[in-house]
Amino acid sequence: MAPLTLPLDAAAATLGSVGGKGLNLIRLTRAGFRVPPGFVVTTDAYTAHVGAHGLAEVIARATAGIDPGDAAALEAASTTIRSAFGAGAMPPEVRTAILAAAASRGSTPLAVRSSATAEDLPDLSFAGQQDTYLNVIGAEQLLGAVVDCWSSLWTARAIGYRLRNAIADSDVALAVVVQELLAPQASGVLFTADPLTGIRSRTVIDAVPGLGESLVSGQAEPDHWEVAADGTILSRTLGAKALVTVPAPGGGTTTVTPEQAAARTYVLTDAQVADLAALGRRIQDEYDNPQDIEWALVDGELHVLQTRAITSLFPLPPGGAEALWFSFGAFQGMLRPITPVGREALIRLASGAAVVFRGRPSDPEQQGFIAVVGERLWVRLDGLLRHPVGARLVPTMLAIGEPGTGAIIRRLRQEQGLPAARISPRTVGPRSMQPVLRFVGRVLAGLPLSLVAPAVRRRRFDRAIESMVTAAGDAQREATAEADPYARLSRRVDAAESSLLVGLARAFGQFAPVMGPAGMLLAVLHRIGRAAGPEADALVMATMRSMPGNPTTEMDLAMWHVADTIRHDPQAVALFEEADAAELADRYAAGRLPESVSSAVADFLATFGMRGVAEIDMGAPRWRDEPAQVFATLRSYLQMDPAVSPVAAYAAGIGASREAVEGIIALLASHGSAVPPALVWFVASRLRILLGAREVPKFALVRVLGHIRAGLVASGADLVELGVIERPDDVMFLSFRELRELAASRSEAAGSESSGSGKSGSGKSGTEPSRTEPSVPGTDLRARIAARRAAGEQEARRTQVPRLVGGDGHTWYEGLGDGAGGIVGSPVSPGVAEGRVRVVFDPATARLEPGEILVCPGTDPAWTPLFLAAAGLVTEVGGMMTHGSVIAREYGIPAVVGVHEATTRLVTGQLIRLDGSSGLIEVLG
Repeated sequence: MAPLTLPLDAAAATLGSVGGKGLNLIRLTRAGFRVPPGFVVTTDAYTAHVGAHGLAEVIARATAGIDPGDAAALEAASTTIRSAFGAGAMPPEVRTAILAAAASRGSTPLAVRSSATAEDLPDLSFAGQQDTYLNVIGAEQLLGAVVDCWSSLWTARAIGYRLRNAIADSDVALAVVVQELLAPQASGVLFTADPLTGIRSRTVIDAVPGLGESLVSGQAEPDHWEVAADGTILSRTLGAKALVTVPAPGGGTTTVTPEQAAARTYVLTDAQVADLAALGRRIQDEYDNPQDIEWALVDGELHVLQTRAITSLFPLPPGGAEALWFSFGAFQGMLRPITPVGREALIRLASGAAVVFRGRPSDPEQQGFIAVVGERLWVRLDGLLRHPVGARLVPTMLAIGEPGTGAIIRRLRQEQGLPAARISPRTVGPRSMQPVLRFVGRVLAGLPLSLVAPAVRRRRFDRAIESMVTAAGDAQREATAEADPYARLSRRVDAAESSLLVGLARAFGQFAPVMGPAGMLLAVLHRIGRAAGPEADALVMATMRSMPGNPTTEMDLAMWHVADTIRHDPQAVALFEEADAAELADRYAAGRLPESVSSAVADFLATFGMRGVAEIDMGAPRWRDEPAQVFATLRSYLQMDPAVSPVAAYAAGIGASREAVEGIIALLASHGSAVPPALVWFVASRLRILLGAREVPKFALVRVLGHIRAGLVASGADLVELGVIERPDDVMFLSFRELRELAASRSEAAGSESSGSGKSGSGKSGTEPSRTEPSVPGTDLRARIAARRAAGEQEARRTQVPRLVGGDGHTWYEGLGDGAGGIVGSPVSPGVAEGRVRVVFDPATARLEPGEILVCPGTDPAWTPLFLAAAGLVTEVGGMMTHGSVIAREYGIPAVVGVHEATTRLVTGQLIRLDGSSGLIEVLG
């Protein structure tokens, strides 16, 4: 029988037997740290109690179908379960084991703490969710405290937390730590990294007199210190310490008011602060990651009460303390993790950009300007910001693309300064500048055509893009001709790298002669607008509504055409009213939709099926893989008033853009400006033709990624059939190098097997692939894939992703500062809207009612159908030219972006007023 109790130096302890807190205390004890003596009541004791009283059935009934957001339901379930725990007597063998272990403690008061098996895991913090009992005296109090700890696994907060983080009830159990209660002069918490800023070289200490309960419960304001890595005290703050927690006679605790002199004195000396910081560093070294430590000072000696990982810290980026990394996802409006192959594709695309300047790509394996941190991509900025050109260019670009980050960088430059780099001829000399000058020369050379015949320029650009996309698809299809599955895989990877490193870059090189002049024209139009007065700002933005040749707008129009096809078929209309999106998608896959509808959907997916949520990530599913979102949008379109359809919105936008130009001209006249109306029309008309290309490269990239994904997933299906991997999309969790090595190692194995079988006369075909396990260097392939999937799922649970991360761990989350009148962001689409908030994290499952204001982390084209119902848009990231901003202007929806923590500060159902001209958001009720 497994032990029901274990001492705090037990070598055989595991997370499953003693829980997170118990395991850490045992590790600290065995490592020689001063830990109060005691023992652990193992999870086997908990299991025995649950089994003796049929509590598993009680738990299952109470939690069945519960919504983690329903506070009342969670509380009701908790009350039912906890009452059941206390209703039955503790099994005799458990009672005997606990009392026997406690006998060696004599009459010493005890501290009894919960220790859950799912507690304080590396990626989750359960701190404070289960109960602690201090100054437990006598056998009956001890046994009662143990049962209460067991039942605290089922508090409303703990149940909800596990549901939100997909932790099954069957995966958790509770151990109980029983230790001698100390009588400390001071106690508190210590963080070996700053939990607010993320800086790893800074220790943060909070301390109160007496027991730490007054600190944990928030009853006392602690003394506070921040300490540098070398032990230097950086700052100290005297806390009020209005109450002190002390043991109460007969058991439990009480609070007393300290003498005024004591409250006005620091509870720790500088020497004790230094000793405490050093203790924290030793514990951090033991675990090799930052720790959140509870401690107590007794008669001059420091004791460790518990330690756990600081789970809120964002992972540390490379590059040393001076490095500064910018979130690629913030610029793209997509903060979710990116799959390994998706990251590789984007890094290769960035490396291929060198083709534009010097005719050949840079080595993606050697580049140092993009890093993977927290399963996301980050772009290094510190070198650029120290360069005189970059110092001007980067903040300007960010002010347009991601104003929140731009504001942070401006503040950093003001507060800290960034020393300028030494400039040498090698840095900005004629030779080093030649590629840039050649590129600028091509842009300027193309300027006359863009201004005189912008439609011709657009057609040339569109043809080049289409040719590149076709070539990428052809390369993947040609690989299918290989008979051997490993040869097919190798050829598909080669084709992918060629498309990403060379093909896309060469096509995108023709983007600059389109968007360069467009940017100039936009600057001219803004300058004209300033001459017309502040009222013209909104009109300038309105000129960009319903721009021709925008693929995202064309996608909406195409989807509306599909809805029209359905609308003309009564049988199809009835089906779409009765079936949900998932069932409709299943019917489509099985060929059980009306022929006209099936054909229309197929045509739509042939053009736009490579789109999807997080489409910039090649590893993310496409609409053609999972078309349920398309059917959900079609169902909503069928219920939509044609007066607000994409067709109507597009037509209205064209009219509004003309009216905006006329409005600017009228304002210029009223201000006595000499700007001729013909110039305004000239600038606006060309701007609209050229700027409509803004989404073309992104759509082209998505299509190329779709071709590559289809090829790799087809090879994934081959590998599943061969028994190498479990799912076709497992290939999305391997690098290009690993895929090549897999193909090469299997081809070699097949060749060796063929050679050997030929000598032995076995008669086996020399082309039959080997079915042995892969010999890719490193760990087992399936285990590696599973670990990477788990890492992505873990990071997907992160609720906030910083905009900037420093090499010392410093994180910056905040966007633009709030104003006195409310929440402030960056205005990107003019107008004022009042409506109820709808916070959305996934457009595939969203239910946005007409007139609601969409609040989300960021958007990509998969979100576009929601814009037709939205009265306004608020995003946490983004800028003037990011997807959501462009589409909001297309549809005339007021929009504000770059709002820090918008999805937590604004709540579904709140009434707000949104001003897309000023960036102000007012909460009305």
